[in-house]
Amino acid sequence: MFKRILIANRGEIAVRIIRACKEMGIQSVAVYSDEDKEAMHVKLADLAYNIGPADAALSYLNYNALMQAALDTEADAVHPGYGFLSEDADFAERVTKAGMTWIGPHPETIRQVGDKDIARAAMIPSGIPMAKGSDPLVDEDDAVKKAGEVGYPVILKPVSGGGGKGMIVVKSEDELKKILHIVDIKNIAYYFEHYIDHSRHIEVQIVADNYGTVLQLGERECSLQRRNQKLLEESPSIALTSDMRKRVGDLAIKAAKSVHYSNIGTVEFLLNLHDNDFYFMEINPRVQVEHGITEAVTGIDLVKTQIRIAADEPLDIKQEDIKFSGHAIECRINAEDPENNFLPSPGKVEFFIEPGGPRVRVDTGVCAGLNISPYYDSMIAKIIVHGKTRGEAIKIMQRALEEFTIEGIKTTIPLHKKILRDEYFRTGNIDTRFIKDHFSRYHYTKPTAADSSKPNERFIPMHQIKEEEKKNDQEWSQEKVDEDMRVAILSGLYYM
Repeated sequence: MFKRILIANRGEIAVRIIRACKEMGIQSVAVYSDEDKEAMHVKLADLAYNIGPADAALSYLNYNALMQAALDTEADAVHPGYGFLSEDADFAERVTKAGMTWIGPHPETIRQVGDKDIARAAMIPSGIPMAKGSDPLVDEDDAVKKAGEVGYPVILKPVSGGGGKGMIVVKSEDELKKILHIVDIKNIAYYFEHYIDHSRHIEVQIVADNYGTVLQLGERECSLQRRNQKLLEESPSIALTSDMRKRVGDLAIKAAKSVHYSNIGTVEFLLNLHDNDFYFMEINPRVQVEHGITEAVTGIDLVKTQIRIAADEPLDIKQEDIKFSGHAIECRINAEDPENNFLPSPGKVEFFIEPGGPRVRVDTGVCAGLNISPYYDSMIAKIIVHGKTRGEAIKIMQRALEEFTIEGIKTTIPLHKKILRDEYFRTGNIDTRFIKDHFSRYHYTKPTAADSSKPNERFIPMHQIKEEEKKNDQEWSQEKVDEDMRVAILSGLYYM
């Protein structure tokens, strides 16, 4: 087993990994930017190492700084968490070539599943169903031709990356031609999939050791999304019968085996509600934000499992040993204002009381007195509840949301309260259009080419912006958020 693990991340996932290390008797190394010197993960770790300025491009995404931290602290392994460099095969390779262990899939596997075109091709021999798709687009004329062949509506997706960012639904050729004015398909690889407009987002947790054993730990319902970003997740999905549950679990195992997967990961599917068939979307080669609800219903610690597999230990359970108990729900709490187009709300947390009591878990890297930085992802906490039934879980979550008190910044807690009161949500009558159809005021649509006065304007990464401009309050407008998303897409750094 490892003696010391460097955690190449921050916030709640860094805290989560530190806690797993402590329980396993492993020393943890936190890395931090100048902005994060007082952060919770820095205080909880056994060792802490400064890796540079606040800008993530110069710290948490800086290969050299992270490698120097790992070498200086004599770490045996590196855990990337999610986001940042967790799906960066080049960084994973640098870690392994330096004689340390990467806690995640092998670099070649990350490359394979990270390229959606290659990943889809790998699934074909196994007979895994997929929505009709296209090859990567060459130019605008090629895009128009391939969209027609796939059949409208289509969804335009970046070949690399995941998490819903950079995806655009296109309903007609005229709409596509407008979109192509603002999407750089010549420098960023995109492809089309036929868009399934009435669907549920179902993902399956997989666990695979280095000896060929692959298990599935059940599904998660992730249909409640805004702009393809998850808001609330559940396990299990009440849309699935026992036969459907076995079918999607078997498909997930088959998908993992088709790419010789090891460690933990998630196989994502769309459940077409027109025909109740599952269609493969992608494999996420890392721990998911929502891993806690799977832990709640299975009793299996996924972070510890990651570490043991990376240490070359075989899985000590079989598929028939896995038992599922009750129903779990997770709400993601972001420092954003839902009433103002989800405008980010950085600032000092003046007051922070998290919920507790039976069957309530809060994963966070925040406490009273800390500043929420505008430099990083806005998610500040996750509430995970576990009930005997879905109805009980909803009641526990409502109680937890009432208890959760955060002052000094705006959060998404009020929106979650409204969702849990909604009659359609309560009955489970949900799909990926739920927020758009039932909470339309919270469904923000990005400007199209027709709305853009500068369609060809290039977006500049934050670290190239003058320091005095960073301090301008207007930087944190919805337009700037969209620009930052564009930068993330260009950099291949989006996740979730």
